[in-house]
Amino acid sequence: MDVYGALQAGFVSFFDYFCWKQFHNMHYNRILLKLSGEALMGEKQYGIDAKRLSEYAEEIKKVVDKGMQVAIVIGGGNIFRGLAGASHGMDRVQGDYMGMLATVINGLALQSALEIAGVETRLQSAIKINEVAEPFIRRRAMRHLEKGRVVIFGGGTGNPYFTTDSAAVLRAIEIEADVILKGTRVDGIYTSDPEKDKNATKFDSISFNDVLRKGLKVMDTTAFTLSQENELPIIVFDMNKKGNLLRVLDGENVGTKVNL
Repeated sequence: MDVYGALQAGFVSFFDYFCWKQFHNMHYNRILLKLSGEALMGEKQYGIDAKRLSEYAEEIKKVVDKGMQVAIVIGGGNIFRGLAGASHGMDRVQGDYMGMLATVINGLALQSALEIAGVETRLQSAIKINEVAEPFIRRRAMRHLEKGRVVIFGGGTGNPYFTTDSAAVLRAIEIEADVILKGTRVDGIYTSDPEKDKNATKFDSISFNDVLRKGLKVMDTTAFTLSQENELPIIVFDMNKKGNLLRVLDGENVGTKVNL
């Protein structure tokens, strides 16, 4: 017996049926949301903007309330970038570890904002910091998602020389996510930088091969290739526009989808 039949037989309430319909109208079941550290700065030049953090938490809560399983990878560029340190003479490996710790700080901030919004969360780190985060354990992460908790992955991949884009793709594959949503300040992928070129045109969808052929920048090469090899679609969209995250998941024509 399907849910509609159960409704007619009186086994489920109308509310239960409504929730079931809302869930099955969504195009994806489990997503990985990739946020840049810079996004958390808001209008600031450095650090974390509490207003922007709260806005993101509310947007994510709307998706969770729809029954979506949400995992998040966040960068650390608002605090420290390993490459920036290396360009000033710092040891690259040391700098990358500092950047990984910055992602944990951002993860803690986002966790706090989500819990204030009423969303149950877990923070997992690729670097052992047992006092503030669980270690990354794939099966545990998937179990948290199944229970409706938002899982935030901090610490990148736990290895230097790998970006948080690579961490996002790796974690998405490991938890069997349906799609990677890359939230940026631009509303998709363009033929050139729309902030510099007024004639730049936006792609509604594009193939992995065309991205490579045209030399467009979506993610670093390692992350992008890993996503392509595992047939994991990527959607690039403007996370700063209110309601966009939910519209993407409702299947509206928002952002740019990269697929095979």
